[in-house]
Formats: sequence, C-alpha cells, structure tokens
Amino acid sequence: MEIAFVRVADNLARFYITDSWPAFANTIRREMISGVPTLAIEDVRIYDNTSVLFDEMLVHRLGLIPLRTDLSTHVPKDQCSCEGVGCPTCTATYTLSVEGPRTVYSNDLIPQDSTSAPVHENIPIVKLTEDQKVVVEAKAHLSTGRNHAKWQPTTACGYKNYPVIVIDEQCDGCGMCVDDCPRGVLATENGKVVVVEGRLEECSLCKLCERACLSASIGAESSIRVNPDPTRFIFTVEGDGSLPVVAVLSTAVANIRKKATDLETILSDVSGREKP
Repeated sequence: MEIAFVRVADNLARFYITDSWPAFANTIRREMISGVPTLAIEDVRIYDNTSVLFDEMLVHRLGLIPLRTDLSTHVPKDQCSCEGVGCPTCTATYTLSVEGPRTVYSNDLIPQDSTSAPVHENIPIVKLTEDQKVVVEAKAHLSTGRNHAKWQPTTACGYKNYPVIVIDEQCDGCGMCVDDCPRGVLATENGKVVVVEGRLEECSLCKLCERACLSASIGAESSIRVNPDPTRFIFTVEGDGSLPVVAVLSTAVANIRKKATDLETILSDVSGREKP
C-alpha cells in the first residue's frame, strides 16, 4: 500500500491510497473521524450567567469550540498518573468573564496554557445586553469522537474510488456525453471525446456520460465507459484546526497498527500458537 499527498495544508489534505481495498480505506476514514483524540471542554463551573442562554446551552456551545491539541503533552484522563484528579497533563483549564453590552467570542476564553487556546478567535458564544454577565471556569479533557462529536478532529472526511474512463475508437464525437457531464471532465477534440487534462479526479462516477452515449448511439453498447478502480482511492480530509491533518492521518494509522498487533496477540493466545 502507498500513500501519496496531492495537497497538504494545516486544515486540509488530499491524498491517494493505492494497492488497497475498500474495507481498509473505510477503516482509515472511520479512525480519522472517531479514533484520534483531541481536547474539548467537558466540565464547566458557572459562577454567573444572566445571559439569554440556559446554563446547559452555554456549556454546550463552549464544548463545541475547537481547541489546539498537543498529543505529546496531553494524555487521556483515565491514563494519567493523577488518577483522574485533574492535572495539567490531562486537563486544560480556561476562564471566561465578560459583562455586556457586547458579544462573547471564543477569544474571551482565556487558557491557563496558551498552547491549548481556541483554534479560532471569532466564534460567537452569546450576545450580552446591558447588565448581563457570564463568568465561568471550564476544563477540557482529551477524548475521541467515539464518546462525543465534539472530540472529532475532522469536519469533513471522505474518500472515493479513483475513476477510470475508457473511450472506444468507435466514438464519433457527437458531444452528448460532454454536455451531460456535470463536472466538466470531458471535452471534444479533433472530432473525438477526450478527458480534459487535470480533470479526471473530479469525476463523480455518476455515469451520466454512458447514458447519454447510449441514448445517442445506434448500437447496444456505450462508446465511453466509466468504472471505479477497486484498489485506488482519493481521500479528502478537512480538520477543525485542533490538530494538523497530517497528524490526524498518522495517529489514525498508528492506532490501526496497534489494534492489528493486539488482535494478533489475542488470537495467538487463544490458539496457543506463537506469532509468526
């Protein structure tokens, strides 16, 4: 199996996986969504809240604010040496104290450690009018999306099979398939239909071009055929900023490797055979 990156940024990545199969591609997708830990606010102590929001709604909004996460310095609470008491290694602490009239934003959430600050500074939390006030203390813990969506490091994560488009010599270049292609993948050139350079990956495998060709042709077969490559996949991953997308992928792959090793050990113990 090979992984090749086409586009890499802090919050967005596009890459190929080749020599793989659908089950494994879906495993990577699921692990990136729900298996990579991030920080999210879980415990909130409200000292004063005279805003229009109920306490529960205010806490819910705080929990959904993406927080910068350093996996090298933070550990899950159940794995910490403090035994769940709450120390800087497993808990990030924040304070918020704002009085109206003004809008409370995520940058009003002051972290005890600046490396765990909110990813974005302009996320609105609640609008305060005259004499309204919000004073809270919040604690964030490390967990995964399996426990709650607020711990998911990705906002979008999906894949599709790499498209394979074959155009027969019998193509007369009528252009019906070109007109019906919703992604602009096809074009006519010198009386023939061709794939536009650099647009093949945009194909959604809808096969509208095949239907258009069949409706316009005399024969029983289409001159253009679109099929998915079962061993090659295009991934697009968008992160919420709590972790770089490359870190999300590498952590997901490491988790899968560990699970496979653990399963191998268990099966060896059950069967009584030594691991190969």
